Amino acid sequence: MNKLLVASVALAAIVAAPAFASDDMAGMDMSKPSASKMSSNTALTDAEVRKVDAATGMVTLKHGALANVGMPPMTMAFKAKDAAMVKQVKEGDKVKVRVENVDGTLTIVKLEKQS
Repeated sequence: MNKLLVASVALAAIVAAPAFASDDMAGMDMSKPSASKMSSNTALTDAEVRKVDAATGMVTLKHGALANVGMPPMTMAFKAKDAAMVKQVKEGDKVKVRVENVDGTLTIVKLEKQS
């Protein structure tokens, strides 16, 4: 009797599933990324400037997790995308950064100085 009941419920679920699934996403525009996906793709990470080397364009940061490049919190030197970034910060500054892998080099692509 229990096997018959379980089989009946399973069969009903299988038959009903396509009917529910077909309407679940009706009318949704799937061509644009969702807001949460967009925010994770452009998220900034809190960091502190530990060293600035204008000659090499490198900035050493003590940073939080950089999820987009799979890096846990640590202190590390990064190449700055442009010289203006290097000139706007000094040791001890609190910043928000976006680091990306640019042609195999982890690069600061966005840097915002915090007040």
